[in-house]
Order: sequence, then C-alpha cells, then structure tokens
Amino acid sequence: MLVRRLLSALGLFLLSSQAHAEGIDDKINEIVAPVVNPFVEMIFSSIPLPFTDVQAPWIVIYLVIAAIFFTFFLGFINVRGFGHAVNLVRGAYTGPNDKGEVSHFQALATALSGTVGLGNIGGVAIAVSIGGAGATFWMILAGLLGMSTKFVECSLGVKYRNTNPDGSVSGGPMYYLSKGLSNRGNPALGRTLAVLFSIFAIGGAVGGGNMYQANQAFVQVVGVTGGEASFLADKGWLFGLVMAAIVGFVIIGGIKSIAKVTEKVVPFMALVYVGGALIIILMNLGSVGDAFAAIFNGAFTGEGVAGGVIGAMIQGFKRAAFSNEAGVGSAAIAHSAVKTKEHMSEGFVSLLEPFIDTVVICTMTALVIIITGQLYDGQTLSGVALTSAAFESSISWFPYVLVVAVVLFAFSTMISWSYYGLKAWSYLFGESTKADLTFKIIFCGFVVIGASMNLGPVINFSDAMIFAMALVNIVGLYILSGEIKKDMEDYLARLSNGSIVKYK
Repeated sequence: MLVRRLLSALGLFLLSSQAHAEGIDDKINEIVAPVVNPFVEMIFSSIPLPFTDVQAPWIVIYLVIAAIFFTFFLGFINVRGFGHAVNLVRGAYTGPNDKGEVSHFQALATALSGTVGLGNIGGVAIAVSIGGAGATFWMILAGLLGMSTKFVECSLGVKYRNTNPDGSVSGGPMYYLSKGLSNRGNPALGRTLAVLFSIFAIGGAVGGGNMYQANQAFVQVVGVTGGEASFLADKGWLFGLVMAAIVGFVIIGGIKSIAKVTEKVVPFMALVYVGGALIIILMNLGSVGDAFAAIFNGAFTGEGVAGGVIGAMIQGFKRAAFSNEAGVGSAAIAHSAVKTKEHMSEGFVSLLEPFIDTVVICTMTALVIIITGQLYDGQTLSGVALTSAAFESSISWFPYVLVVAVVLFAFSTMISWSYYGLKAWSYLFGESTKADLTFKIIFCGFVVIGASMNLGPVINFSDAMIFAMALVNIVGLYILSGEIKKDMEDYLARLSNGSIVKYK
C-alpha cells in the first residue's frame, strides 16, 4: 500500500511537470555535473600502455590483471571446473537439508539477470564498431579469464555469509571484507572497505541497475511504437509507473520471489535473443567462415582499427569487463543466498556466469553484426541501433522482437540490482522490516524518475560507482585468495574420493 501511494504521488508530480521536463533535467545536470564529474573521470580515466601510443581505461586493466592472476593462481579452475559446475546447476549435489534460500540454478539465474542486459546488445555493437571484428576475440578471452574472478568472489560470498534468525541469508563482499579481513588481523581495514563497497553498491543499484535500465527500455519502446509520434513519446512517467509496479510486485517478496522470476525470465530472454541470433547466422551460413576469419585476423592484425591490435584488444577487454562484471562483487551477493553446505560449490556454479554472458550472448551479437555486413557498410549507427539494423537486415520485423528482449533485459537487471542494493543498505542500516521497505520504496521511485528524465551526469556517476565497487572488492580478493585456494584443493580432494555426496 505504501509503495503504491508513493508511486502514485510521484506519477502525478511527473505528469504535472512533464512540460518542464527538459528544464528540470538541465537544471539537475547543471547542479550535479561539477560535483560528480571529477569522480567519474577518476574511475574511467585512461593511462598509456607501455611501449605503445595507445591509452586504456585503468579500471579495465585492473580487472583484467586480477582475472589473469586468479586464473593462473588457481590452476585454470575456469577450465577444470566447468563440468562440475554444470552438474551443480542441475542439482546433482544439492541436499534436501542444505541451508540457504534458493537453488544453484536460481542463484545463477539471478546473478545472470543482473549482468545480461543492454550491454550485451548495445555495448558489443560499440566495441566492434570501434575495435573491429578482432575485438570479439579479446572479448571472449576476457570472458573466459573472468570466470576465475567470479569463482573467488562467489566462494567467499557463501563462506562468510550471515544466516538471519528468520532463515534468510545476507552475504557478499560487505561480509567477506569485514569478517575475512578481521580474521586476518585487519578489522579496521575490513570494516572500512565493507562500508565503502556498500555505499558504492547502493549508488550503482539506484542508477546503472535501475534508472539507466528504465530509461533505455523506454527509449526502445517509443522507437518501435512510432518515435516522436508515439503515444508514449512524452509519457515516460507512465511507462515508469508500469515498470515500477511490476518491479515492486516482484521485489517485495525478497530473494525467493526474485529467484522464482529470474529462473523463468532469464532462460526465456536468452532463448528469444540467442534464438534470433542463431536464425540470422543460419540464414547467412555462407558468411560464417569469413566472419570467424575476420575475428581472428582482426585480433592479431588490428587492421583498420585505431590503435591496431592493442586497440582491438582494449575494446574487447572493456566490453567483457563492463558486461559480466567479474570482480565487481555484485554477483557474490546473489550467490550467497544459495542452498548449500559447501561454500566452494557456488564458486564452481558462478564460473558459468561470464561464460553465458560474454562468451555466448555477447559473441552472438558480434557475429550477427559481422555476418550481416553492417560493420563494413559505412554504417554510422552504433549501440542498440546498430544491433537492431543488423537483425533487421535479415528479418524485417525483428526490431519488435528485439525491443521485447531489451525490456526483459532491463527488467531482470532491475530486480537483481534491487537485491544487491538492498543487501548493501541492510549492511549499513541493519536487518529490519523498516529498512527493507524503505529501500524498496526508494528503488521503485527511481524507476519512474529514470524513465522520465535524461540525467546524463547522474547515470555516469552511477556507472562509476559500480566500478568503484571493483576497486574495493578486488583488494579483498587478493588478500583472501590464499584461503580460497586451500579450500578449493580440499573440496576437489573430497570430490575425488567420494566424500561429497552426489544425490542424482
């Protein structure tokens, strides 16, 4: 009732001020920009790479170095653990009395719904339009390496989670930073990093995980319903209210409700999007060989790309890092709610997340753009528009299917990030019904605002906060990596000798 009243009041306010929306946007941007731009520029600033004249975002380098380190440190667990991960997801090792709130599959689906989003559609198009076809190769490689980072953070998430009196679970970087570092004699550092992470996570949830998603979904719906002539063209508030009501209905039930939705929405939206991409590929089967040749040649020659090979590599790594969020720590919050008595098991499950997000879905987008010739036809389009044009070149009505995928991607991202933000909020303000409801009301209100306004600097600030999460999180991952390696070796030994029970 309280959520409905807040959203109704917010809708009336936005309706009455719709005529002045641009003025409001400009005024907010004018006030916010000078405050947030220095932080945004710091997070996304570029540094020169040694022995080249190319610059790369330092945060991307930071994430890739961590992924390479964990891959080698853990003996290529991203490859060795793949088969076991699949068995875990299908429930082969889940006991009937394991503590937690959701199944391995539901935890994976929830985490995937937070990463599989508009970046898989529009972000990939930007990467290949700037870095050429070769960026796809480096994107895939970065996705494979990122599997190792996810393994570490999600294992730690379950190991240090809290089980509340009502049986609910709270976990994620906030807890393994504070508790894990305290166990190693650094309680002050752990607490400081945990608080910083929580602040960044709340900002990222409200902005990039909410407002941006609502805004871009609205833009796509308006585009396929007539553009400026669309009934919805000046009614972002109405679209936002509908989305907020649906999101509120799902998130009010907590992680179990979110997981029940994501376990159905994620496979469906993946089937719709990947299925459409496979149809395009089959329709252009004769061009597939040339597409892969362009990907491999471009990766090692960088032909026609600013910065050559390094330029293609940067764009591929950047897209993978921005898409699967390995190292950001967000997924560890969702995976912490899993039903298991073995914390290492969820590390294996999380291996599949970057694989599905980046290696499968992002690669499908890149292939469609390349084989349809859109990348080489002097296209001035970019982002979602380029991807849409690539699909439309083979299936005239596919933009309508694409808009369904965009809305589903946006919706699933919002409900997952609502949970991430809530757990960060609860860490700061305590586990209580009042704190829970307060955050959910705020979150739903920002859905409406995001669909109604164009808040450039605010969204940029939110994106920067998401990657600031990684800045804090990876410090903890390095410090705690030794104990996870020891736990992994113990788990694999018990798996090998049959001590870990296989139920089916």
